[in-house]
Amino acid sequence: MKRLIAVSVLALLLSSCSQKPAFEEMADGTCTKKQAQLVQEHISGQIDALAKGEWETAYSFASPSFRMAIDISRFVNIIGMQYGILIENQGYVFSGCTIANNEITQQVGVKGNSGLIDLTYTLSVKKSVLGVESAAFTSAGAQLGS
Repeated sequence: MKRLIAVSVLALLLSSCSQKPAFEEMADGTCTKKQAQLVQEHISGQIDALAKGEWETAYSFASPSFRMAIDISRFVNIIGMQYGILIENQGYVFSGCTIANNEITQQVGVKGNSGLIDLTYTLSVKKSVLGVESAAFTSAGAQLGS
């Protein structure tokens, strides 16, 4: 029995070592299950940090190019003025995740007092590390503040 467990563990370790990182090869189209999971975890991390008022943590989920263009004080201002629903969200749901031209697009429905507001997140990948580039309201009549 111990030998069977040892062989099973060794096989699992060897198979996991041979797997490529989720974003090593990004083909245009629908995200793979693993890619979608990682994208959703990344966006969740940022939204959850915003809801807790952990600005530096939320800012860390932004891409390096975003952080070079927008400092943290401007980030705080933009979120507070335009994306209050993220701070005061009552939950969120994910739908479509797609890749085009090495850019990831994730649809997110954020629950607020006035219902579900749809956002489209755009993320980039540099050296297998995700970064949020932007979030835009998908609904034409979306209320920006909370």
